[in-house]
Amino acid sequence: MARKMLNDGEPDLKIGEEEGKDYDFDLFIIGAGSGGVRAARFSSNFGAKVGICELPFHPISSETIGGVGGTCVIRGCVPKKILVYGATYGGDLEDARNFGWELNENVDFNWKKLLQKKTDEINRLNGIYKRLLSNAGVKLFEGEGKIASPNEVEVTQLDGTKLSYSAKHILIATGSRAQRPNIPGQELGITSDEALSLEEFPKRAVILGAGYIAVEFASIWRGMGSNVNLVFRKELPLRGFDDEMRAVVARNLEGRGINLHPRTNLSQLIKTEDGIKVITDHGEELIADVVLFATGRAPNSKRLNLEKVGVEFDKAGAIVVNEYSRTNIPSIWAVGDVTNRLNLTPVALMEASLFAKTVFGGQPSKPDYDAIPYAVFSIPPLSVVGLSEEQAIEQTNGDVLIFTSTFNPMKNTISGRQEKTVMKLVVDAQTDKVLGASMCGPDAPEILQGIAIGIKCGATKAQFDSTVGIHPSSAEEFVTMRTETRRVTGGVKPNL
Repeated sequence: MARKMLNDGEPDLKIGEEEGKDYDFDLFIIGAGSGGVRAARFSSNFGAKVGICELPFHPISSETIGGVGGTCVIRGCVPKKILVYGATYGGDLEDARNFGWELNENVDFNWKKLLQKKTDEINRLNGIYKRLLSNAGVKLFEGEGKIASPNEVEVTQLDGTKLSYSAKHILIATGSRAQRPNIPGQELGITSDEALSLEEFPKRAVILGAGYIAVEFASIWRGMGSNVNLVFRKELPLRGFDDEMRAVVARNLEGRGINLHPRTNLSQLIKTEDGIKVITDHGEELIADVVLFATGRAPNSKRLNLEKVGVEFDKAGAIVVNEYSRTNIPSIWAVGDVTNRLNLTPVALMEASLFAKTVFGGQPSKPDYDAIPYAVFSIPPLSVVGLSEEQAIEQTNGDVLIFTSTFNPMKNTISGRQEKTVMKLVVDAQTDKVLGASMCGPDAPEILQGIAIGIKCGATKAQFDSTVGIHPSSAEEFVTMRTETRRVTGGVKPNL
């Protein structure tokens, strides 16, 4: 569908507005997760009258429950990171003995205590997000929102009462939901929602998947003492990441005692007296207390009434938007995971901020997806920014220079832990521009955030080399890798 644009290519925000129409709200948002709350606050700060609706709070989401704060705050990044912190202490306690700490042989772990602390924190954050909306003058409705027309939203409240509100603009920010594979016995498995709220700690766990969630929960449960089997279809976990770093993560997972099952899938789950019998497509049988399906997420768009209004969406249910986050219906917009662009919380925040700036700030602004840093909170974590080696070879015409450093962090030399940190820089040989950086090792996300600024600014390898390192630190390795590991010609598959 062709969209009318202003002469300079910016969107005409008056399209879809009825002449002289008096609306209940300038903006109504469906979904009060990270993106929705950010859009509401920023739009209100620009002077817009804003309403927002969200499902009632619960740690485990469904079509009828959710909560202000959304996936990241309630059942995603935040509670997961709390569990990662808890799991990291397991290895730290082991390492502490070689630093002179005399510990009893039996160190107990109280899963329920950590779980309560996690629950207390997400309850606190849920309250904070509500106050942020209230302080910004945003009207919050608790209930399920659906689009009734291009300028009307229907909210079904908890008691079943339906309310209708007109809005000049409607923003969809409903995020995504965890998916389950279609295999016999799939009802015996859980998703990441339930994994963050298990009443009993799983002493035996089988995880299906190889993305962020699978690798992170494998690290969490193993760090707390569980026997973990990680099952995935490819040769290495974390498809889409730099292949060399994927191999590093796989070695670290195995080094921490996680059982890897590459090129494997699950064919059936069977309930038994001893637990859940897990049968793989190779005929192997595993017994587990918990089976986690970490097999991806789907845009949360099924119940929004998109078909009736004519909003375009793809086969996966992702809402199709243009570069300003606008759908094919001029008054309806969408940000975050429901659009399936780059599904990261900070990206949803960026999209929401620029939406508000575009629609209510008078400054049409497009999200910039270049050089976005991100991390996998495995133990130890992996963090990357910019292009992987494979991406650089595919996208660069000339030669690509690869610089790597593999070393034992100082802490490990004393503790005796056999786990190396690996760092990598990908450089365009012709321009000397650093195209990408990655690190797997302690504090990788904290270090890469700073590296990301340099790459975003177009830093060259010479500028990295001229920067004085902080000593002693792992981070200084990024400015001391002066000898190239290999040179690869664009279009040639690297030989690792």
